[in-house]
Amino acid sequence: MQQTIQNAQLNILERGKGNPSLVFLHYFAGSSESWSELIIQLQKTNHCIVPDLPGFGDSQPIKEPTVEAVAKIIAELIHKLDLQNYILIGHSMGGKVALAFAANQPSGLRSLILLAPSPPTPEPIKSSERSRLLKTHGDRSAAEETAHKITVQTLSDVAFDRVVQDNLRTSQTAWNAWLEVGSRQDISSVMSRITVPVLVIVGADDPVIPKSLLEQDVISSIADAQLVVVPNAGHLLPIETPQAIGDLIQSHISQH
Repeated sequence: MQQTIQNAQLNILERGKGNPSLVFLHYFAGSSESWSELIIQLQKTNHCIVPDLPGFGDSQPIKEPTVEAVAKIIAELIHKLDLQNYILIGHSMGGKVALAFAANQPSGLRSLILLAPSPPTPEPIKSSERSRLLKTHGDRSAAEETAHKITVQTLSDVAFDRVVQDNLRTSQTAWNAWLEVGSRQDISSVMSRITVPVLVIVGADDPVIPKSLLEQDVISSIADAQLVVVPNAGHLLPIETPQAIGDLIQSHISQH
């Protein structure tokens, strides 16, 4: 499915039926394909909306892709699709977008599920790593290095190749915008506006977003937030441990 929002064409996968609808926001250098294993499980019981965020996958970039701008695009998408009862599920970069979205207290939002979310505060990316990423956009060996660095579980060849290919097809605009602007934005002042239940999931061995960071910058600033740790998992939770993540999501849905 294609939708044009703010003059940008977005690529969106739509799968399954059943309430609540689940809207998925992928990680930096990912795409809708990042959720593929998880969607196989969840589409059996729920309506799943899985966009490529602007400048990622097969979606066109936008001129100024700040966290708030992408959150507004997601709000427009949800309005266009007339979703009245939905849960927003954000991973890493997508988690920060989900936090910005929820702070606007949109109607119909039932809860948030955040997988290793980039915090509302500036993400503590080492300057050397930020420089490496900025210099190596579109470089296969660098993409493979990143995939190895951020995972703990050994990915199948198919999954590993998907991670690398998503990295390589990320637009330069979206790539630079997140590393230079989005990841550095501080939206912590609006976190107190989030009133829906929030489930935060983190890999026990995540080298990018550690549990301590989420306890300090996410859990402590949201009234109804719960933290769950997945053992033997790194940063790419939907790809490394899809069954465990799917089970946690289904449990959360049944309770909320």
